[in-house]
Amino acid sequence: MLAKVHSCAIVGLEGAIVEVEVDTSRGLPSFTIVGLPDAAVQESRERVQAAVKNAGLTFPRGRLTVNLAPAALRKEGPAYDLPIALGALAASGQVRPESLEKTVSLGELSLDGSVRHVRGVLPMAALAKQEGFGRVFVPVEDAGEAALVPGMEVIPVSSLTALVNHLSGVVPIARATAATRSPGSAAEGAPDFREVKGQEHVKRALEVAAAGGHNVLLAGPPGAGKTLLARALPSILPAMTIDEALDVTRIYSVADLLPSDTPLIECRPFRAPHHTISHAGLVGGGNWPRPGEISLAHRGVLFLDELPEFGMRVLEVLRQPMEDKRVTISRARGSLSFPANFMLVAAMNPCPCGYFGDPLRACTCSASTVTRYQHRISGPLLDRIDIHVEVPRVEFEKLSDQRLGEPSAAIRERVEAARQRQRERLSAVGLTCNADMGVAEVRQFCALEDAGRALVRQAMAQLQLSARAFHRILKLARTIADLEGAQALAPGHLAEALQYRPRRWA
Repeated sequence: MLAKVHSCAIVGLEGAIVEVEVDTSRGLPSFTIVGLPDAAVQESRERVQAAVKNAGLTFPRGRLTVNLAPAALRKEGPAYDLPIALGALAASGQVRPESLEKTVSLGELSLDGSVRHVRGVLPMAALAKQEGFGRVFVPVEDAGEAALVPGMEVIPVSSLTALVNHLSGVVPIARATAATRSPGSAAEGAPDFREVKGQEHVKRALEVAAAGGHNVLLAGPPGAGKTLLARALPSILPAMTIDEALDVTRIYSVADLLPSDTPLIECRPFRAPHHTISHAGLVGGGNWPRPGEISLAHRGVLFLDELPEFGMRVLEVLRQPMEDKRVTISRARGSLSFPANFMLVAAMNPCPCGYFGDPLRACTCSASTVTRYQHRISGPLLDRIDIHVEVPRVEFEKLSDQRLGEPSAAIRERVEAARQRQRERLSAVGLTCNADMGVAEVRQFCALEDAGRALVRQAMAQLQLSARAFHRILKLARTIADLEGAQALAPGHLAEALQYRPRRWA
């Protein structure tokens, strides 16, 4: 007898419907799985047989053949355990085949028949809805994630026995409901800006960066507060929209980094990889590519501390994703694209000892050493960073002052207001913040008046700025104007944007 059950595979960040065909016939006992399965899928034979037996059900005797179609698509992971078991039970008449129609099944089976968590449930449930399936069987642990897909009936399955009882009508399982989305809040555990003493100009630069989604480079001596300021940045970032939250959650679901008690990620990601990371770990890779740190930082912050300590090859692979907001990874088996719309926040010392240019402590590095250290970061990469700001050492009077600075909540209100102005202005072109604007949008929304045009012309000549730097200055000035609620770009907005260009490397 032949039975068909539907499941799903993950290709990049998207799903692909897989038809699980199970055929039973007479002959010597055998269990064969075909359809380009990996080792984890092949091992389903042992898990499924033990799970069916220990669930108090009867595993079909004779020859059992399982085909995972389409056969040309690579199948990996244990998510096919549950659909294979259901197909075997349906083929042997223990489950009515019609009860599995328009249903997608996902789940790993334990030997005792319980159903375990699998990765990528959200994109697979979304694809099932898109392809016309109305119901999905998922592990209890993943039910909240699948319930984020509107209009999908999500059945949380704790065990194979419970699912068979549900299909037979003996003990129905209540469908899962989507968790209520809480109001957006600042990232948990992020330092508050009021605890940062001094560095008011750096706080202003980070406020501008948060308001427009711009890249930032913090340079200064050791202990000046660069890392603290960068880690406090999430506390002033605007809340994610529901579409942004679903984008981020989909990435973390595929990467299997979604916490079991957090079906929807609502705080913007903050990723801080160590400088020993490989280029594959940063942009993604592997025999079958997986998302890297830049994709895990999508809609959030990628913090690179001690920037010159990263390998030059590792840093250079950031250039294309910073421009395109996506990264495409090509391998012999095919190409996959992952989103990578992140804010780059980098911190560095000016030299190996850290005190080049410090007014109080002498630098012990030679001029050639300082030059080599600074040139570990290429000019094209620096050109893609909108805000370059010096972080000097903090004076004792400011450190010992018991008064607190402006809290992150107050700064965040201004950032939220600026982002709202940007969303309203850019909604017609499908963008959300100024950093996402292309050349056409800059021409449309960043028109210069005569005074501003003269100022930028003079700056271009003196600083020898590139065309990319010109457009980034206009986008940065547009953000500064949005923070003030101004409609036109004034010379003051352009002057502040120009002061954030790098002075050491032009």
